[in-house]
Amino acid sequence: MRENVLVLDFGGQYNQLIARRVRDLGVYAEVVPCNKALAAIEERNPIGIILTGGPSSVYAKGAPTLDPKVFECGIPILGICYGAQLVAYLLGGEVKSAGQQEYGKATVQVKDNGNIFEGIDDSICWMSHGDSVTKLPEGFHVAGSTVTCPVAAYASDSKKIYGVQFHPEVEHSVQGNALLKNFLYNICGATDEWTMKNYMELSIQSIKDKVGDGTVLLALSGGVDSSVAAALISKAIGKNLTCVFVDHGLLRKNEFEEVKEAFAGHFDMELVAVDAQERFLSKLKGVVDPESKRKIIGEEFIRVFEDEAKKLKSADFLAQGTIYPDVIESGLGDAALIKSHHNVGGLPEIMDFKGIIEPLRDLFKDEVRALGLELGLPKELVWRQPFPGPGLAIRIIGEITPERLSILKDADYIFREELEKDNYALNNVWQYFAVLTDIRSVGVMGDYRTYDYLLALRAVTSSDAMSADWARIPYNILESASTRIVNEVKQINRIVYDITSKPPATIEWE
Repeated sequence: MRENVLVLDFGGQYNQLIARRVRDLGVYAEVVPCNKALAAIEERNPIGIILTGGPSSVYAKGAPTLDPKVFECGIPILGICYGAQLVAYLLGGEVKSAGQQEYGKATVQVKDNGNIFEGIDDSICWMSHGDSVTKLPEGFHVAGSTVTCPVAAYASDSKKIYGVQFHPEVEHSVQGNALLKNFLYNICGATDEWTMKNYMELSIQSIKDKVGDGTVLLALSGGVDSSVAAALISKAIGKNLTCVFVDHGLLRKNEFEEVKEAFAGHFDMELVAVDAQERFLSKLKGVVDPESKRKIIGEEFIRVFEDEAKKLKSADFLAQGTIYPDVIESGLGDAALIKSHHNVGGLPEIMDFKGIIEPLRDLFKDEVRALGLELGLPKELVWRQPFPGPGLAIRIIGEITPERLSILKDADYIFREELEKDNYALNNVWQYFAVLTDIRSVGVMGDYRTYDYLLALRAVTSSDAMSADWARIPYNILESASTRIVNEVKQINRIVYDITSKPPATIEWE
């Protein structure tokens, strides 16, 4: 079993980011609901535990808490923000309202340079709290303070329990990575074994063990995730893998042909292309709710694969490019549902397969890309911008019709074409697309009044899709895209640009 760190989720906005930072430092980390801590400890035998932040007050009724038996396991613990307050509170300390909420940058004055603060001097950190620890439990001492927070960090080296009121996982905390690294290596004894090369080797063997002489049918979209999954499974079982690429009618303009061409010569496997446009669009007729769209598309995908498996007369397992953010956002376990991903929450309960192969289920998007390069995939395929499984269905607000699909495909193609000139998008943008809204507005074209659709443009920067910022696209590119779309695509007379980050928004509109 690989060494790992459990990140106990108390509802904070940076929980997945904590796991990402730990992985960046060479240690596998997994986010687990706080109320399942003991079960997770018994199952995974972690080398360390990190308690995340959260919006609650530890003394409030119904606030998320932790079974005190966790402290008896002898596993090093680091509490962050709410997690630090909870540890102090449960061990006999006191937590009270700070009187004044503290958000933003602060300077931590280090008072103990041992263990967790080894090699760390006074530095800028990121605060986000309304409560503070006012009295430490017996056996603990103050390790760091700010002007407004006397207990900004505390420690018990004998118990190997530490707490920080600030957020070391965010970029604004200048020496945050150094603090996390100290916890992982100085205190937890990590050995720096989490690499994509190691993951690749373990995954290949795991797939071989699970599949044996069986066959696998892969749901191929042509995106990064399914492409990397295809390459990984192919390494394990070779020609026993068949990839099915389904045209559900919701792909981008020219995408069906482009994907087939991209895979030619790169994979030692059979590729079956299926035209199922009419099948999907008939199921989606009249549907406007985004969750319903995802569920319908997810189930229909499975039914298509079952039909193709029967034609092939031999398909034991279904493979998917599910990644870790899909699982988290789909609200598995006790996590909050953000949106169902077609390859997670959209799966029907009954399938004609022995099981599912999901070799990327533990990986964030940037780890998937790193694995793709490790597998030897071409860079143009690995760095292809993300595209959701439900496709344009979740980029059309309201009902999906052939006419509205045609409008969006043409507008989206122009936007992407303008962004990709001179490699601007490749060097500056993570994901970019158009959204056809169900809003119509009055306009004037020539001497005529129009009453046509409002189109939204979306472009974001990100490293792993767990958080994202809107891309500051130069005005001349936006102007060119807007002018071309209005002039070349009928039934669009107004363009807006989405400048909302994730959170609070998601990258996709539905």
